[in-house]
Amino acid sequence: MYPSSYWVLLTVCSFFLLHVRGDRESFNEKAQTLLQRNLHRTENKNVARNVIIVVGDGMSLATVAAARVLKGQKAGRSGVGEEMLYETFPNVGLARTYATDKYVPDSASTATAFLCGVKTKYEGVGVDESVLHADCSSVPGTEVRCIGEWAMAEGKAVGLVTNMRVTHATPAPLYAHTANRWWESDANFKSESERALCKDIARQLIEDYPGKNLQVILGGGREALMPNTTFDPEYPEKRGKRGDHRQLIETWKKHKEEGKHRYRYVWNKKDFDKVDHRKTEYLLGLFEPAHLHDVTDREDQKSDFDEPTLAEMTEKAIRILSRNSRGFFLLVEGGLIDKRHHSGKAVRAVSEALDLENAVRKALELTSREDTLLVVTSDHSQGMNFAGYANVGEDIFGIADISNVDGMPYTTLMYSTGPGYKISSTGRVNITGVNTAHKDYLQQATVPRSTATHGGEDVGVYAIGPMAHLFTGVYDQNYIAHAMAYAACIGRNKDHCKGMSPSGAQQLGKWKWWTQVALALIIAAFY
Repeated sequence: MYPSSYWVLLTVCSFFLLHVRGDRESFNEKAQTLLQRNLHRTENKNVARNVIIVVGDGMSLATVAAARVLKGQKAGRSGVGEEMLYETFPNVGLARTYATDKYVPDSASTATAFLCGVKTKYEGVGVDESVLHADCSSVPGTEVRCIGEWAMAEGKAVGLVTNMRVTHATPAPLYAHTANRWWESDANFKSESERALCKDIARQLIEDYPGKNLQVILGGGREALMPNTTFDPEYPEKRGKRGDHRQLIETWKKHKEEGKHRYRYVWNKKDFDKVDHRKTEYLLGLFEPAHLHDVTDREDQKSDFDEPTLAEMTEKAIRILSRNSRGFFLLVEGGLIDKRHHSGKAVRAVSEALDLENAVRKALELTSREDTLLVVTSDHSQGMNFAGYANVGEDIFGIADISNVDGMPYTTLMYSTGPGYKISSTGRVNITGVNTAHKDYLQQATVPRSTATHGGEDVGVYAIGPMAHLFTGVYDQNYIAHAMAYAACIGRNKDHCKGMSPSGAQQLGKWKWWTQVALALIIAAFY
């Protein structure tokens, strides 16, 4: 007889071998499934009647990786092998994000690239690189037409959704042209000469083409549209910011009344929910004086924020814009990812990246892959690092390891710069026992700064729908605007669509039915 310890050892070894074999087979099966999907993939060459671009501001590849781990851990899994919904899209590329004068860009220059088709200088909005920074006199002649105008010229509806101020850097190039992204209202000008020469971004949104023709505008930032003598409807202690006494919200309403349009202006969730998309041509929703609230605060359920989620705003926008028989273009921005990266709070930032997936899912639910191009990307990277050698299953916001130099722990997620830089008399601050998974914990940073900086690495581009194959490869970010326009037959490439159905329904190439079914099943797995 073998000793009992032998059988114990054999049992343990057998379990281990079976476990390894099971993992080995699961890896093989997953790889084979993906291989077959790719082998049977054909290019969808339909015309894109609709185009939706979802932008995770500051959603670096490290942020995406951390978000997918968080996704799994929230579901009770380890986080390994998870996928974000958009990572299952059939076409993926990388975009180079530099500004013409900076290796590491800002959101205005990058949004100008992917919305207008040209790169520009740091903090430039809807202008080419010949503009002089913060010099209004240099703007005339540098303005560039952007994809919103291209779409409107073909009779399409255009809208924007953001959880930031609607006058902020990412949405602004859709409708504005300025030498300084921070000129959101007249209160941001530093001199009377600037006020006399420059037209602020909020005024361009409400008074000028194409801003005044946007059929859906949803986000925050009503303070830039209200005089500093007018109290905010939600916060009686706050006022607007405008010093010129312009009531831009009232101007917007008047313009719609003069055009005999069916319109709604809302500033709270209750009124937003009452908006009937079947009876609304134009919708302006401004739910906060500045930016909207973080998803981590909403999840705490300690405060009842009177505002819709990014996914809810996306749904409302699509339902309204879809009523246009010629199709639509929609920009959706999850800007709080970047805002919280700047504050050095990885828990908040990565949670926002995970929440963005809900908006992507809603866009997929409400549209067809046959006639709607959906692009998910980021404007630029961020300085958060996903490093160390944490064991699988450890909290993504937890401790990675102990330093072999100072003997103190460090987290899996850290920042290269930012407010998390702290030292003691003996060196690094010891975070033993600290709750690093708290939403307001400041991840340690290498270099002290009041805010963390952006990163200069490429960002991911994920595409599905008509002409999505155009987004495969590595390219300058401004290419995205050209590819979207080509797919939708708008802008400078519209002539390739001559002779096709004006509705964009004519099909140039058809996916094999089993490819469509496989993709539908993959997407359904995320619902």
